[in-house]
Amino acid sequence: MTQTVQIPSVVAVSRARGHRFSKPNEMSIRLLEGLGVEGDAHLGVTVQHSYHVRKNPHAPNLRQVHLIHAELFDELALAGFDVKPGEIGENVTTRGVALLDLPTGARLRIGAAVIEVTGLRSPCSQIDKFQPGLMERLIDRSGPQARMKSGVMGVVIAGGDIAPGDAIDVELPPQPHRPLEKV
Repeated sequence: MTQTVQIPSVVAVSRARGHRFSKPNEMSIRLLEGLGVEGDAHLGVTVQHSYHVRKNPHAPNLRQVHLIHAELFDELALAGFDVKPGEIGENVTTRGVALLDLPTGARLRIGAAVIEVTGLRSPCSQIDKFQPGLMERLIDRSGPQARMKSGVMGVVIAGGDIAPGDAIDVELPPQPHRPLEKV
């Protein structure tokens, strides 16, 4: 029996100029150092997410890029949900990277671009408006603490274009590793 090795890669890339829930897929996106995804509503040095702007509009933007693992969509399909890349607001859909297990500060090299992981994305109430019951599926309550499964957020350390099919190289930060927290 031959076993296939999964090379970590980009499945889809998405962006939206306006603040809306889903983002259309693109052929490629450009990441801009210190800012985020060119042409995306969350581009900026300071926080751009509407909820966080109301709390502190001068806070640094730790949510420049949103990444979700395609394996989550596979899991959701088994539970009867039909979720496709970009539909829950991510910029980059990956396969073969255990995003939720990465420590804070891990770096993802995708071509010339480098994204530093800053934390977990919190699922919001809009998720149940998109598909009723989906919010509960994005929170794992099986352990001692609830774990958010709706992807990770990051900042752009080095800019560049990324596209579906691009390989992803993971670089872990020095020990001791800090687990991801909500940002």
